[in-house]
Amino acid sequence: MMREEYDFSKGVRGAHAARYAAGVELVVDGAAPVAMVTLDPDVANAFPNAQSVNEALRLLINAAKNAQELAKAG
Repeated sequence: MMREEYDFSKGVRGAHAARYAAGVELVVDGAAPVAMVTLDPDVANAFPNAQSVNEALRLLINAAKNAQELAKAG
């Protein structure tokens, strides 16, 4: 159910749909660009919020870097 304080009367349906679908970076309220991605439902169910997704990806990035460094040293 939509809350009464939400006002979408000036919204434009689908205004960003094409850019979102193309995976183009969007600027939200003048903030820094953010990359938009869509997670498959089974993946999305594993994460409660965006912060947890970012933490998991950073761990994966660090693990990959460490593995590459070990392979070069080996």
